[in-house]
Amino acid sequence: MANKVRVWDLPTRLFHWSLVACIVGLVVTGYTGGSAMNWHARIGYAVLALLLFRLVWGVVGGRWSRFSSFLYSPASVLNYLRGRAHPDHLIGHNPLGAGSVFAMLAVLLAQVATGLVGDDESAFTGPLNRFIATSKGLAATWYHKRIGQWLLLALVVLHIGAVLYYLLKKRDNLIKAMVGGDKLLERQVAPSLDTAGTRLLALAVLVACSAAVAWLVSLGG
Repeated sequence: MANKVRVWDLPTRLFHWSLVACIVGLVVTGYTGGSAMNWHARIGYAVLALLLFRLVWGVVGGRWSRFSSFLYSPASVLNYLRGRAHPDHLIGHNPLGAGSVFAMLAVLLAQVATGLVGDDESAFTGPLNRFIATSKGLAATWYHKRIGQWLLLALVVLHIGAVLYYLLKKRDNLIKAMVGGDKLLERQVAPSLDTAGTRLLALAVLVACSAAVAWLVSLGG
């Protein structure tokens, strides 16, 4: 008998889909250029607030959203690739999904950081550019445009491809779980806590992270 388990709490799901919307917005505004770069920057600040939230939520959030639930040893990864998955691999992020999450967080943080200090000498200068040497600001922009954006797009494509693979080949609808939060599992496991209290905590964390980003950006004023 299948057991319905809350795997992804509401804050994690809202983070995920908000980040998706922001990435789409960044691509559109980045390629539009001109006055759209003002929105590109604002969306970038929103992404930074979301990333800071996820770093905190990875420590205090729901059970399966915590980093501790998907920090896998090399042996666990190899066993998963060999078809000897641990039962927990089928609940939250499996070893490959975990690698994708950490890679996405790292690449996005680097992209936001280089945007904050970058200078493209035409349409946009990051608010923190004045705190670094001109050469470093130009180097940050070079990375942002020539390396970072392509790494990010590659990760997005790989992520979408993996989701489609699990849906079509393994009949595992990862999208449904990230929308509704629940999974049907063959065994009963501890769910992620997802109550009014935890949601209020998540809101407080997000507000604090947003305030921190606003303060950081204001330093360039």
